[in-house]
Amino acid sequence: MQMFLDILLVITSVLLVLLVLLHRAKGGGLSSLFGGGVQSNLSGSTVVEKNLDRITIFVGLIWFIAILGIGFEIKFA
Repeated sequence: MQMFLDILLVITSVLLVLLVLLHRAKGGGLSSLFGGGVQSNLSGSTVVEKNLDRITIFVGLIWFIAILGIGFEIKFA
């Protein structure tokens, strides 16, 4: 279990770094290189940005759960 959590932590850490770098900053980001997607009239944000936000939050939650799992395993093992 420890090995699985360690591998999961490394993979999610790298994914989080890449996903955060893809987000658009105030002046535009790397995500603008991939087309930007379809404009949404309601919020002014693109579909790509919304999906990127959702994926980043999901990967962040998996990263957090992996950290907690490693911590519990260290404490109670």
